[in-house]
Amino acid sequence: MRAVKDRPVTYQDVLNAPEGMRAEILDGELVMQARPMPEHDHVDMALGTLLAAAFQFGGGGPGNPGGWWIMREPELHFGDPNFRTVDPDLAGWRKERMPVIKRRERYTVVPDWVCEILSPSTARSDRMKKMPIYADVGVKHLWLADPANRSLETYELRAGQWTLLATYGDEGEAAILPFEAVPLPLAELWLPEEDAPSA
Repeated sequence: MRAVKDRPVTYQDVLNAPEGMRAEILDGELVMQARPMPEHDHVDMALGTLLAAAFQFGGGGPGNPGGWWIMREPELHFGDPNFRTVDPDLAGWRKERMPVIKRRERYTVVPDWVCEILSPSTARSDRMKKMPIYADVGVKHLWLADPANRSLETYELRAGQWTLLATYGDEGEAAILPFEAVPLPLAELWLPEEDAPSA
């Protein structure tokens, strides 16, 4: 990860980010990082697929409550995009709050849920910079997925502060807010250990 601090940043810096780099503006600081590794990609795909199947595309089906938009790497504009342009790994909106997605605009409605997938190069920024931003704008639920430790931390915003609800490992199923209607199979979130026998 690298930050550019030698001049004021603008949203144009996000648009000008080199190919293969993700760029965000976190409280006026441009932060860029390389594309993630496979274990990150797997968590991203697994969580996104499981949640979208039940809560976005599965509305009305048996056991599938629907009622959400689940998006991968949405570009969020919290007020001035020159100050806060944030790119979480996953985010979700209740359709009652955001009935439609505007096709040619960035996301300006604060998500109801955000998930960041931690890596050695992003964990500090995710915890020290992005968690306070998400609390400040009023995101209600935050998950931190850690592929290296095969753990999932879940938080709820209470009185403007993050409250840790639970930390989950890689076994069994868990009904986790705000998606408690459909338990998540925790083992599916993580790549198999490299020395594990293939199925």
